[in-house]
Amino acid sequence: MTVITHIEDLRRMAQRRVPRMFYDYADSGSWTESTYRANESDFQKIKFRQRVAVNMENRSTATTMVGQSVAMPVAIAPTGLTGMQHADGEILAARAAKQFGVPFTLSTMSICSIEDVAKHAGEGFWFQLYVMKDRAFIERLIDRAKAANCAALVLTLDLQILGQRHKDLRNGLSAPPKLTLANMINIATKPRWALGMLGTPRRQFGNIVGHVTGVGDMSSLSSWTASQFDPALNWGDVEWIKNRWGGKLILKGIQDVRDAELAVQSGADALIVSNHGGRQLDGAQSSIECLPSIVQAVGDRIEVHMDGGVRSGQDVLRARALGARGVYIGRPFLYGLGAMGQAGVSKCLEIIHKELDITMAFCGHTQMDTVDQSILLPGTFPVA
Repeated sequence: MTVITHIEDLRRMAQRRVPRMFYDYADSGSWTESTYRANESDFQKIKFRQRVAVNMENRSTATTMVGQSVAMPVAIAPTGLTGMQHADGEILAARAAKQFGVPFTLSTMSICSIEDVAKHAGEGFWFQLYVMKDRAFIERLIDRAKAANCAALVLTLDLQILGQRHKDLRNGLSAPPKLTLANMINIATKPRWALGMLGTPRRQFGNIVGHVTGVGDMSSLSSWTASQFDPALNWGDVEWIKNRWGGKLILKGIQDVRDAELAVQSGADALIVSNHGGRQLDGAQSSIECLPSIVQAVGDRIEVHMDGGVRSGQDVLRARALGARGVYIGRPFLYGLGAMGQAGVSKCLEIIHKELDITMAFCGHTQMDTVDQSILLPGTFPVA
């Protein structure tokens, strides 16, 4: 029996169990993947200051994100095609998040629909929105999120056009996968995945299929994105969406201080420092490098979150020390999902929580809300 001790164990297991095109979709970046790699490696440069002879009893990692109570400052990130990592993947991940007490964010490009996931998600059910040319469809999508009682809307601003993702192009990424000889041979080596998919009707983009008129090939993420996502998206649209939504609004994809200022002016409740996991502009700064400047510029006026490169509870603590109110995990939960379904997502959250809790204690803190930059060694972390 495999003993799972950290996220890397889940990654290796997922790589064995998930068809290549879907594993590669999750575990890759754009162009040379330099930003994708930097997101993770820049975290490792940041060193902790250990304290001793501190009473470590009665520890708590609990805090809030956009006013919602969370068991730790972590939310599950919106990831497209989650239901292709494992049958009914979004539903399983939402269940695990609900049980653990952290938010689950559903992607517009999910396999399971908003309505499907709403039946299984708790109060921390958030919805991520992409803006498309068909504004009537966007209005309906926002209204569906309202009807599903989503507690926050996460508006992604950095995917007006799709980054060049070489592995997806080579693999011919589609949902469901096209029955080419190479795909059939690869899927034949993943019997657990194949049986799961045979047992569910959810194999296409559940928020799109049956809800959009005049769309050609909805199986191909890249072709559909190229034809439907709106390159004209601007801050006026953000205001329109905020008014249409009327609830908690989080803006995802901020990397520049000037954009952070505009996010504040938009009236959003939070922003996410993010480079889309290194999947859009290759050569951009890592998220953790961008974080301190944005926190310094706007952190007293808007809640600052971050994602990109988080692979452990220690990374969560590093981001928290540098001013992030919360972080989002994408690949770690996808590894868990691909490896073991709902149990794998739960295991991912347990691993991150344990690492976060123990590291916080070693740094001399028992409450998440007291953690600050003092737990880090000067000279090892990025500054504003």
